[in-house]
Amino acid sequence: MKLRENASKIISDQKPHELAGQASVSVLKTGWVRAEGIGAPSAPFTYLQPEFDWTASDCYLFDIDGTLLNSRDAVHYHAFHRAVATVFGLEFRLDGVPVHGNTDVGILRAYFEQAGLPDSEWRSRLSQALEFMCADVEDNATDLRPEVCPGIPQLLQRLAAQGKLLGVASGNLERVGWAKLKACGLRRHFSFGGFAGELEKRDEVIAHGIEQAHKLRGSETTVCVVGDTPADIRAAHANGVPAIAIATGIYRTEELVACNPEMCVQCCEDLLRI
Repeated sequence: MKLRENASKIISDQKPHELAGQASVSVLKTGWVRAEGIGAPSAPFTYLQPEFDWTASDCYLFDIDGTLLNSRDAVHYHAFHRAVATVFGLEFRLDGVPVHGNTDVGILRAYFEQAGLPDSEWRSRLSQALEFMCADVEDNATDLRPEVCPGIPQLLQRLAAQGKLLGVASGNLERVGWAKLKACGLRRHFSFGGFAGELEKRDEVIAHGIEQAHKLRGSETTVCVVGDTPADIRAAHANGVPAIAIATGIYRTEELVACNPEMCVQCCEDLLRI
C-alpha cells in the first residue's frame, strides 16, 4: 500500500466524521458483551499511520474478548457472581464497574471498591476467588458460546503461514481465556499467552506477553498488539510496541482512532483485503 507523506491514511466506504482531533478515550465502558449484533462488521474501514506496515512484525499478541471472539453466554459473568458470593458473601453487581479493556482482577478490585470493602479484607482471599472462578468456568465449559469475530481464522492461518509467532494477551484469567479459545476452536493457533491473575494491569499483561515472545524467538523479536479497546492501545504504547485496533467489540472506529493506534479496521476481514 502506498502511504501519504506526513498524514495518516484513511480508506473507507463510510465517511469518517471528525476522526482527527478527537479527545483520547480514557474511561472504560461498563457492561458485559453479550448483546447480539456486537462485533458484526459494517462497511470496510481502514485507518493507517504513515509508514506503518502491519505485516512487518515477528509476533502478534491478540486480545481475546471483542477481538478474537464475542461471548454469547454468561458463563464468565456467573463465575464472577458465584466466586464473590462464595468467598466473600457478597452479591456481585456490574453496575458502574469498568469491564471492557479491564482485567478480571481489575474488575474485582473495582467491584470491591464500589462495595466499600477495604483492600485488607479482600486481598488475602483474592487467590481463592480466582481459583473458584477458573474452576467454575471449566466446570461449565460446555455452556460456553463464543462467536469468532469475522476474518479471524483466515487471518491467523495467514500469519502462521508467514512464520509469525502468535500469542494472546488478555485480561482473562489464564484458564478462563484458554477455555474460551478451546470452545471456539482457536486454541491451536497460539503458542503462548499473557493473562491476568498475578498481573492486574493490562500493560503488565502485555509486557509479560512481550517477554515470552522474546524468550521464544529472541530479544530482537518485534511485537504488535491486536485489540478492540482504548486500553489495548494504551498498553501497547506503554510497552513501546504498535497497536492494531479492531472495532469488533463495543468501541466504534472513531473512538479507537482517537487513541492513535498505528492502524484501525472495522474487523479483521479488512486486514485480509490489504
